Amino acid sequence: MDRKSGYIMLSVAAGALLAGVIDAVVRPGYLVKSLLKLTFFFLLPMVFFLRRREESETFRALFLFQKKGLLRSLALGIGVYGVILAGYFLTRNFIDFSHVTADLTQGMGITAGNFVYVSLYISFVNSFLEEFFFRGYGFLVLKRHTGRGAAYLFSAVAFALYHVGMLMGMFSVWVWLLMLAGLVIGGGIFDWLDEKSGSVYSSWFVHMFANFAINTVGFILFGVL
Repeated sequence: MDRKSGYIMLSVAAGALLAGVIDAVVRPGYLVKSLLKLTFFFLLPMVFFLRRREESETFRALFLFQKKGLLRSLALGIGVYGVILAGYFLTRNFIDFSHVTADLTQGMGITAGNFVYVSLYISFVNSFLEEFFFRGYGFLVLKRHTGRGAAYLFSAVAFALYHVGMLMGMFSVWVWLLMLAGLVIGGGIFDWLDEKSGSVYSSWFVHMFANFAINTVGFILFGVL
């Protein structure tokens, strides 16, 4: 492990940990939480890129739009949307989802009235921010300075652990653990998609559709749909 990979791994772990603490302990309103996350997930990578000008081409490559893999990502995204919705309808009689809306309202001030704005932010802005941080910076850039397998494992696990505080208290322990395992697998798939295309757009498209599905469930739970 060289100094570059050490800094990347340390900064990604720090960003994920700070975001988790904010979600689980501080629990500010959603606007404050989003601004803090934006600060962590943007500034930590930018410190790396600004201090290492030789990485400027690497930075630009993360946002180089290519048609390669686009249809695959869209098809996978639509499939993920269907799987998540099907999973909700198949399990809603066995899993108590009432804690979800209660936790969102009490913890972050998210209600049926403002959920449409939150859902738009989650689907488009937050998903892109997470893909830049965990897949672009925490995988594609990291992979250049460490082993491929290590980059896959680190990025996927960091992405799952980042969600620990967010999901805490919403579900039973077993459902919570199952969701974290799914996030590790999903993170690995996102890494694979971006490795194929060389940019963050492939995983972002799939991530957007996953968030579309989660937000659809949210609208159902809030009684909007």
